[in-house]
Amino acid sequence: MKSYKDLDIYKLAFAYAIEVHRVSLKLPKFELYEQGSQVRRSSKSIKDNIVEGYGRRVYKQEFLKFLTYSHASLLECLSQLEMIDELYEIDEIKELRKKYDLLGGKIFSFIQYVEKNWKS
Repeated sequence: MKSYKDLDIYKLAFAYAIEVHRVSLKLPKFELYEQGSQVRRSSKSIKDNIVEGYGRRVYKQEFLKFLTYSHASLLECLSQLEMIDELYEIDEIKELRKKYDLLGGKIFSFIQYVEKNWKS
């Protein structure tokens, strides 16, 4: 691994953040700065915490802390998507929820891998 960009979880988190950004712009105008802003920030936080954790990877506990933050941001993003799905009819939301569910599992598995195999 030469870069955080080599991590599948980063690649997926980045791609999904782009999707969330674009889909959030389909919300009603009054929601662009409320629900839209919140879902955009939480989706971007997933990838950003992976990057920050990777930058601290020589310190196993720091790496784990930021991977945990990333997973927590993913749960927040899922909660936001669930709310949007209940309130508005935007076709792409259901698929995004499925993608984030899978990514959550991948991040969780990576956390377990780091806990067991990472050398500080």
